[in-house]
Amino acid sequence: MSLFLLALFAVLAVLGVPLSVALGLATAGTLWWYQLPLSMITQSMATSINSFLLIAVPLFILAGQIMERGGLSERIFDAAEAAVGRMRGGLGHVNIASSFVFGGISGSSVADIASLGPITIRSMTSRGYPLPYSAALTLITATLATLVPPSILVIVAAAAAGQSVGGALAGGLGPGLLLALSLALYNYVISKRKGYGTVTAFDMRRSSRALLRALPSVGAPVIILTGMFSGIVTPTEAAGLAVLYTFLVASLVHREVGLRDFLELAVLSGRLAGSVLLILMVASAATFVFTVDMLPQKASGILTTLGGSPFMVLMLMMVIFLIVGMLMDIVAGALMLIPVLMPAAVAAGVEPLHFLVFMVACLAVGLATPPVGTCLFATAYVAKVPTERLVVAALPFYVINLAVLILIAALPQIVLWPVALLT
Repeated sequence: MSLFLLALFAVLAVLGVPLSVALGLATAGTLWWYQLPLSMITQSMATSINSFLLIAVPLFILAGQIMERGGLSERIFDAAEAAVGRMRGGLGHVNIASSFVFGGISGSSVADIASLGPITIRSMTSRGYPLPYSAALTLITATLATLVPPSILVIVAAAAAGQSVGGALAGGLGPGLLLALSLALYNYVISKRKGYGTVTAFDMRRSSRALLRALPSVGAPVIILTGMFSGIVTPTEAAGLAVLYTFLVASLVHREVGLRDFLELAVLSGRLAGSVLLILMVASAATFVFTVDMLPQKASGILTTLGGSPFMVLMLMMVIFLIVGMLMDIVAGALMLIPVLMPAAVAAGVEPLHFLVFMVACLAVGLATPPVGTCLFATAYVAKVPTERLVVAALPFYVINLAVLILIAALPQIVLWPVALLT
């Protein structure tokens, strides 16, 4: 039954049917073929979307849109340059740091490229960094927004898995920091070896001015994450704070966004969030088919036989996650994989939050890889670099990503330590 659904979904997806529609039609076709009640589709869809937590998704998307339109992203970049831009490989470090901070507000990798991408690539190339290298680093740093809180994918995945959203968001902080530090180390080594960039003298007045100018923008992730992890606000309330704070800064401090812009951005964010949440709704109906077919139990038996230890089970799953991330939308991929593989991982001794964050980290790689990586094509467009040339330039970063994934699988505390500390 499950194979019938997956095969039908694959055929429809290859024919160019939108993924959410393809999954919904495949589920309906499977229920009809096996004479199961079609009413389960509407029932599952209505139940899955009836969640206060999921209101955070459109709100964080809206906060990212306001940041992009209101000049907050540019000021975050200037602040990062003032802090770390003067050292060897400085603008590469600025690229990494600004993406990390921006991800702490928007939760969207594509928003990171749209707002910060043109700034970082232009600045790096003007300081002597090769264009392909600048674009490749921008591509990979953008995936940090899918890992660090408040990642939209983590919120959706945790809600679908019935796990603590706050705990899952905190769990993404460790892998995000590990990836950021790994990229910074590689950037320093390669910049020193090949002479990328320039080392400038520290200018106290210029740095102080940039930091003060960016203080309202940098304050957004501090307020949001502090409120969320201290328990003062829920993730959904933190998302509302993010919208309120970024709008006040963009309209009253920077004076670059007005009420008319806000309404326009709200409509755009609603459309973007609708595509994400529609996938969640139809995936919940597909989960019903998987449950009836006992697919999670079958997958658990196979993986336990092949793997055994939690680390080996995660290594086997990593192959699946990477392939799925390369071939389909990562939100759809996560929602299809969670009901099938999460019970198998838990049965093998993997902590649920460790599994969720590891899965998100693997799927995030798919954003930067062909054939359907949305960040890959967005970066190629922004940088005016052919896609194949960008992929070649990004090969060392793919290796770094793979090494980080292995470390996350081998050392659960990378995920669980921030959870214990912050929640």
